[in-house]
Parts: sequence; structure tokens; C-alpha cells
Amino acid sequence: MNIVDRGSGTPVILVPGIQGRWEWMRPTVDALAKRCRVITFSLADEPTCEGHFDETSGFACYVQQVADALDAVGLERATVCGISYGGLIAAAFAARHPDRVSALVLMSALPPSWGPDSRARFLMRAPRLLTPLFCVLSLRMCREIVAARGGLISGLAFSVTHALNALRHVFSPTLMARRVTLVDGLDLEREIRQIQCPTLVATGDADLDRVVPVHQTREYLRLLPDATSATIPRTGHLGPITRAEMFADLVVDYAGHTVHEGDRRRRVG
Repeated sequence: MNIVDRGSGTPVILVPGIQGRWEWMRPTVDALAKRCRVITFSLADEPTCEGHFDETSGFACYVQQVADALDAVGLERATVCGISYGGLIAAAFAARHPDRVSALVLMSALPPSWGPDSRARFLMRAPRLLTPLFCVLSLRMCREIVAARGGLISGLAFSVTHALNALRHVFSPTLMARRVTLVDGLDLEREIRQIQCPTLVATGDADLDRVVPVHQTREYLRLLPDATSATIPRTGHLGPITRAEMFADLVVDYAGHTVHEGDRRRRVG
């Protein structure tokens, strides 16, 4: 499995979203690498990942990737941060491997109750054929980008940069559709309720996230009553990319605090 391992300090595993390519999060990785040791990868069924994926295990392959990444870089445990689809992967990993997670960060994460809406189901009928329509529908995120970047001109400039990066690392509509299918009807709520590690549930502004509604991500606060919540202002679903520095500060501050508290409890104990 190809793994990106950058920076130094508190280790953070970053799990990508449904596009599957870590390169889509390059601004996020760059910002985190200034503040901590960030380890990331593309999802297992991406050809560039060279990871292990089989249809019979399905979603569990993505969960296993987190353990494989920890093993590959010689870490027993780390803060695990999942974004969007990656948030559900991260939560499942924390439930199944509690001894390997020092803290959990869920950013605009799919909750275990999530299922594709009518628009997503329509696009899944013929993912390759309907890719142009998907791209057109993605324009609904322009308002979020403009808000995050503080104006129309800077928002457009950022959009062009992000679009060029996406073109260099093009997503697979077929793989995205399969990933949706893998979690449609998957029952993880009972597992996730068992999570014991410190957990941060973060979102953008409710009126700007047009992908995973904020109230859905906040379902984790019901499932995990001891979790902490946070909001990255002036952004929606793309917050880790459009406001990467603020996102990185949030993750590293939380990770550092939980590591310090864990060390203190071990000394007292």
C-alpha cells in the first residue's frame, strides 16, 4: 500500500473521502504536515494505492487500511481523522480497534444511518455516463468556496487551482458509486456506540454544507454523548481544503490535548 508520511510530532492518520484519492486533500496534508506527523493514503480500491481490496469484505477493507497504515509506519496508535466518507471509516476503526486510537476526529462525516438520496441514486444508475451531470451539480459548492476564501475573486482562483488538481488526479465515478453501495444499508450504529476514545465532531456552517448536511454529522453527538463538537466558520463540506490551516489547527490542538491528558492519567494511575 502506498502511504504518505510527512511532518513530525503527534501522529495523525488522515482518511480520505469518497473520491478515494489522497491527492484531493493535498492542501489539508500540507497544512497538517507543518504541525504534526500526518500519515495518509488513497482508498484500497484505487489503482494508485496498491492496497488490498476484495468484494466479499467490502467496506471492511477500508477499515483495515487504517491498521495497515499504522503497522507500515511503525505506530501502535495515533489520532485518526476521517473526512466525509472517511469519517465513517475512521469511526468503524475506532470501534473495532480501541487500543490503536488515541483520539478520533470526524469532519463532516457520514453517520452510520446515512443512505444515498434520490439524486445520488440517480447518478449511481450509470456513473460513467452521468459524470458530466455530476460535475455540473458540483457547481452548487461554489457558494461555499467563495465564502471560505473571503470573496468572489479569491474563491474563483481557488476553484481553478482545486479543479486543476482534481484533473491531475481524476476520480473514478464507478468506484465512487461502489463505495456508496457498500455503506447503503450497512448497520454500524451499535458498534459506533461503543467508542470510548476522546472524539471531536466537526462541521462547517449548516447553510453551506451541500453534501453531508450538518445535522447528519451531528448524529455522532447523540451516539457518543461525551464527544466534543466544533464548527469551522465560513465553510461547508470542503472546509479541510478551503480553510486547511484552520482545520489543521483544530485537529492538532485536539490531538495534542488528548495525548497530554492521556499521559497525565497514566502518570496518576
